[in-house]
Amino acid sequence: MTTPAPRHDPSYKALFSEPRMMEDLLRGFVPGEWVHRLDFSTLEKANAQFVSEELLRREDDVIWRVRFTDRSWLYVYLLLEFRSAPDAWMALRIMVYVGLLWQDLVKQKAVGAGEKLPPVVPVVLYNGASRWNVPEEVEELIVPVEGLQAYRPRCRYLLLEEQKLRLEDAESSRNLAAALFRLERSRTAQDIAAVVERLVEWLSEPEQACLRRVFVSWLRQALLPARLGGVPVPAVSELSEVRVMLQERVIEWTKEWKEQGLTEGRRQLLIRLVEQRFGPLTSDRRKQIEAVDIDRVADRLFEARSLEDLLGE
Repeated sequence: MTTPAPRHDPSYKALFSEPRMMEDLLRGFVPGEWVHRLDFSTLEKANAQFVSEELLRREDDVIWRVRFTDRSWLYVYLLLEFRSAPDAWMALRIMVYVGLLWQDLVKQKAVGAGEKLPPVVPVVLYNGASRWNVPEEVEELIVPVEGLQAYRPRCRYLLLEEQKLRLEDAESSRNLAAALFRLERSRTAQDIAAVVERLVEWLSEPEQACLRRVFVSWLRQALLPARLGGVPVPAVSELSEVRVMLQERVIEWTKEWKEQGLTEGRRQLLIRLVEQRFGPLTSDRRKQIEAVDIDRVADRLFEARSLEDLLGE
């Protein structure tokens, strides 16, 4: 199972505060014919004019609005779920947040008297290690009572469980959200370098400089420290610099791997030679030999009169 990268960092939210990222998330991973009727040229962040500061200050939420081709508005409430395990009350939280959003729209007179409220699609983006096995509909959280079914509220959220998302089709269309999820699934410097290589190509235009910087910020502050095992991350500002740094890290990592492999091979050969000289080793004796200096034991192998003599006992 892939271990999620640490994402409790403003740079992750900043990624989904970029219109291209939000468009790619909707196009690539949200099911439904209605997505194809959205005019993404109208995609914009909801601001204090339409949403209260209380909602906007929530660390893990991003609120967007976009017009359908018929010019009516749709709100997308994206909740970034950082927990390692699912929240059993998520459906209730979502119902409250959507209610607050509608309430603010009425308060700010974005919806006039006699008009209908705009639709809201709540999306929960989850990257925990545990399987999401809690209700996605608030109605399921309420005790069913015969005769009261009509009074049970209904509010469902759309769950995007990152570990289960199919990325291949979206990646083929240069989907930035898919690239982000691929980075989160990465395990080695080589894995990260392959995705960064694609991002350098996909985000090469001057007008994409802001999005490049946000990706670099998240890579430096969250992903790379977690994936590179404490290796210091230099102060880079461009994806191309991240690419060069990772290429150097891959070379270093490969060299370390080869050296470790050679050392282990020499140690196993030494154990075989010791057994040929003094007979089969107990597990404790094997551990002793694995822990000592290889060259020192090898130098004494043919001079030592006993295993105790070889190990300096």
